[in-house]
Amino acid sequence: MTSEQAGRATVPGPRGAAVGRRIGIGLMNGLWRPRVLGAWRVPAYGPVILAGNHSHNVDGPMIIGTSPRPVHFLVKKEAFVGLMDPFLRGVGHVAVDRDTVDRAAITVALGVLERGGVLGIFPEGTRGEGDFSELRSGLAYFAVRSGAPVVPVAVLGSARPGRVISALPPLRSRIDVVYGDPFTAGDGGGRRTRTAMDAATVRIQERLAAHLDAAKRATQRA
Repeated sequence: MTSEQAGRATVPGPRGAAVGRRIGIGLMNGLWRPRVLGAWRVPAYGPVILAGNHSHNVDGPMIIGTSPRPVHFLVKKEAFVGLMDPFLRGVGHVAVDRDTVDRAAITVALGVLERGGVLGIFPEGTRGEGDFSELRSGLAYFAVRSGAPVVPVAVLGSARPGRVISALPPLRSRIDVVYGDPFTAGDGGGRRTRTAMDAATVRIQERLAAHLDAAKRATQRA
C-alpha cells in the first residue's frame, strides 16, 4: 500500500458524519418535503449497512438527511474534485474507485462497520432505473465479511425533473424514503467463497426488490 493509499485508508470518525447528517436534514427539508416511513427499523446501535436504490443524485443526501443515525456513504472517486474533496471527506464519506478492486476503500468501509458505524451503499453501483435489477457484489462482501445487518432503503419520487431546475426534482415536492426490515445476507456459515458471495448477492437482490415493491404499494407509487 502506497503512502497515498494509507492516507485514504484512515477510517473517518463519527463526528464528521454527524455534521453531514445535520446538513442533509437542513437541505432535504428545505428544498423538498421528505416523507419518511420505517426509520425506526434501523438498529439504534452497532454496525449497519443501508442499501438504497439510486435513480438521482439527491438519493444519497436524502438518505443521509432522513436516517436516524449518521451515515458514511461510499461515493465514486470522481465526485472528490476541487472543494468537494475536503467537504466529502470532512463529512465522513469514502471515495471508491468503481473500475477496480479498491482495497483502500474496502479497508475504510470495513473499519466503519468494525467500530459500529453505519455504511451507506448504492448496490447498483451507479444511477439507473433504481429498481435493484443489477447488483454488484460489493454489498454482499461487506455484509458477509462484517456480519452487519442490511437495511433496504427505497427512495421514491426523486427522478422527476423539476420545472425551474430540470436537473433536480421539483422543489418542495414530496419524496418518499422507506426503510425496510434489517436482514442478514450470509447463510450463517460465515463462508466467503465465490459461491457463497454469489448466493448472498442473489439473496440481497431478492430482499431489496421485494422491499421496493412493498414501498411503492405503501406510498401509492406503484
